[in-house]
Amino acid sequence: MLQPKLPPYDLAEWRRQPFPVRVRMICEAWATQGYGTPPLVYTVYLLKIALLYVGGWCFFVSFTPGLGAPGAIASWAFTAVAFQKAVLWTMAYEGLGLGCGSGPLTGRYLPPIGGVLYFLRPGTTKLPFVPGVPIVGGTRRTRLDVALYVAHYVFLFRALAAPAITPGLLVPTIVLLPLNALTDKSIYLISRAEHHFTALVCFAFAGQWLAGAKVVWLAIWWWAATSKLNRHFPSVICVMLSNSPLVPVSFRKRLYRSFPDDLRPSRLTETLAHGGTVTEYLFPLVLLLSGGGAPTALALVVMLGFHTFISSNIPMGVPLEWNVIMVYGGFFLFGHHPEVSALDVGQAPLLAAFLFVNLFLVPLIGNLVPSRVSFLCSMRYYAGNWGYSVWLFRDDAARKLDRLVKTSPLLTDQLAKMIPDPDVIEAVMSRVTAFRSMHLHGRALHDLIPLAVGSEIDRYQWLDGEIVAGLALGWNFGDLHLHDERLLAAIQEQCDFEDGELRCIFVESQPMFGSSMEWRVADAARGELARGHANVAALCERQPWPAA
Repeated sequence: MLQPKLPPYDLAEWRRQPFPVRVRMICEAWATQGYGTPPLVYTVYLLKIALLYVGGWCFFVSFTPGLGAPGAIASWAFTAVAFQKAVLWTMAYEGLGLGCGSGPLTGRYLPPIGGVLYFLRPGTTKLPFVPGVPIVGGTRRTRLDVALYVAHYVFLFRALAAPAITPGLLVPTIVLLPLNALTDKSIYLISRAEHHFTALVCFAFAGQWLAGAKVVWLAIWWWAATSKLNRHFPSVICVMLSNSPLVPVSFRKRLYRSFPDDLRPSRLTETLAHGGTVTEYLFPLVLLLSGGGAPTALALVVMLGFHTFISSNIPMGVPLEWNVIMVYGGFFLFGHHPEVSALDVGQAPLLAAFLFVNLFLVPLIGNLVPSRVSFLCSMRYYAGNWGYSVWLFRDDAARKLDRLVKTSPLLTDQLAKMIPDPDVIEAVMSRVTAFRSMHLHGRALHDLIPLAVGSEIDRYQWLDGEIVAGLALGWNFGDLHLHDERLLAAIQEQCDFEDGELRCIFVESQPMFGSSMEWRVADAARGELARGHANVAALCERQPWPAA
């Protein structure tokens, strides 16, 4: 229950192989074993949802007289105040670091969260929305930054503890969360503000809040479906199902064209991917147009199955609570209030304008020019078309990260507290390389790693940018905006890497209607070394490992 699953090869022999062979071996291991997560870890995630997330929601709903008793949840779960508090509690829960990006499946062991542990600590690294602006534009957290975060939670919890949610209770949060974003955009992103903050603003419009919330849910489903209209998504299905605790090894092998020699997605995988995309377009459309009755009921059943499929496979990044709130919101908004049309939001022009910007304009810009907008605000969820980075530390240069003010040690140090065998730790660390390589976008690294470090790759320690962001910022969730050149500059200012000690590869998402992904190679001390574009069609012809 506690032991990670070891790869099916001798670690000493693997270590002696050249880099391309090592990558192939770990990719083959991922195809049948995934991350090798101990079974107990999955149990902990499920208990966290039941006890902490759902239990916390029941607790805050109980401040409304007559509601909140877990044993009578069916009688109060679909009241307006219960739904509104579910959204507020989810935003608070995520912003504390308890939801997405927590636990072992995101490289967090001891401690299992970042979030609040960083945001309450002066001196930690942050990414201001506009760097260099006086007072709030620095890269080190100040007491003022901490005070703004505390004030945000004071008013958020005040609203959660109120008998009813009124516009007056929401105004402080509507003001304070954007202020926190000015000081550190990580706080805005970790709160999943593109979803929960947008819905919270809808609650402030008493007459049209239901219509506004429906628009939020519909936008999330449709933009998520739109983001899957690419050649990346079939690889995501491969990686996710190969990591699922419920999928047998025999089926995992069928996800690939010819295991173990050809680990590109099979026709079966492509069918699953395209079927999921069509499903995510259709059931929201039925919910929008049906207005109740059998069509709505059928669409809700399909919606439930869709999100259950995602959650049951325990995807890396663990957006589990987010899937729960999407399902609950779907049943509340469309099942219990079919009489309200999403189009009614037009009766509140100010709200309609706000939603147009947040749910259409910002995602559109983010999809057309992904370097400008976070993939979360672009609503490109789990489609494989993510910007990413790989940080390569020469020899033991990663130890310089200990100069940062942080609450999480290096991943190897976290694992050493739990696993006494260095070989097992190395096996766990290598799985992160497999995760990145198995995605279509990771195949660009075949050309970029030699460009970054030449033939000296064996001298360098590979840390995925998500892991670095988790250590330095307190949160990571597959977003290059959290670990691009801005984070590199903030870390270099504190750690002073010498020329060649830290080389970074940054690969942007593929733009909508584009055919390539922009990449950049940088040295921490010297700055940018090279940039160019990787053609996505060409990547589709490659295996996840580089040619020997």
